Amino acid sequence: MATTIVSNKRKRNTVKLKSPTMYDVARLAGVSQPTVSRVLSQSEDVSQISKETRRRVLAAVEQLGYRPNAVARSLRTQKTRTIALLLADLSNGFYHPIARAVQKIAREHDYEVLISSSDHLHENEIHFCEIVLSRGIDGVLMAPQRLTMEELSHYVSQTNIPFVALGEHVDHPNIDIVFVDDEKATYETTRWLIEERGHRRIGYFGVPPFLPPGPGRTRGFLRAMEEAGLSVNPNHMQEGDFTLESGKQAARALLATGGNLPTALMVINDLMAIGAILTLQEAGLRVPDDIAVVGFDDIPEATIVRPALTTIAQDAYDIGQKMATALFERIENPDIGERRVYESTYKLIPRQSA
Repeated sequence: MATTIVSNKRKRNTVKLKSPTMYDVARLAGVSQPTVSRVLSQSEDVSQISKETRRRVLAAVEQLGYRPNAVARSLRTQKTRTIALLLADLSNGFYHPIARAVQKIAREHDYEVLISSSDHLHENEIHFCEIVLSRGIDGVLMAPQRLTMEELSHYVSQTNIPFVALGEHVDHPNIDIVFVDDEKATYETTRWLIEERGHRRIGYFGVPPFLPPGPGRTRGFLRAMEEAGLSVNPNHMQEGDFTLESGKQAARALLATGGNLPTALMVINDLMAIGAILTLQEAGLRVPDDIAVVGFDDIPEATIVRPALTTIAQDAYDIGQKMATALFERIENPDIGERRVYESTYKLIPRQSA
């Protein structure tokens, strides 16, 4: 038999609050609805509207809490108000400040950010570009590693949206870049190991030459050694793939060569440097007494590992800011013109590992 449950609670009278409309904004600001639309969509002729009128419209929007319908706005302006960000490895702390800076500036422009990680894989970079073209993204920020310039050129030619890339290896007339002078930074730091720390037998852990920023950093190391009249033992040069595990593998390969070990290691990034330190310590070697280790990036883990890692610090947040600022300038002013190049800073952070 069915049971009927009767509640003793009184039925509350609820009033559904109506969301403010563009009509409400126009009435409060004392202007027409088309004027409100032009102000909010930042249409090309918005400069013809007086500053006082624009101020009244924006004040009414703030007072009423009005939020334009995103779908309707995208249909009207042909913009999705979404940008895409491709990073090489979200597990690498170097990229976190870049993402934070991009998100902050995007929010200031009322944009959302689609973030993706390639995990250093070519197929993931290809997939990202395909997604960008199919989803109507308004602009692209990327740190490409595996894409060839021919492949990147193909995707750029398929769209009118702006691209901004991280790294001076991206040489394309329609792509603005932000870069750090990797060769100079590694050159100066290798000279520091030679001149300030007295090392003569220095090894290098890098990556395959087709992986940026490998070529620039490797050139800097080799140039410093050559100018100092120092030879490099081929056994002391090992390759990885930017990961902590590959740093461990490179250190194991170095130890397996036998003979005289280097007294210092210049390592292409912090994760590999930390991996090398852990493996060297497991083998009973003391860092820096037996082998000094220097990294590149200054990720948060650099201060946690023991001994704390001497490293070349990049201002990753500044890199993200520069990339996002350049992109939004292109989005808002498509006719800016020729390719622009922005250089970010670096500095050596001496700690206990070297």
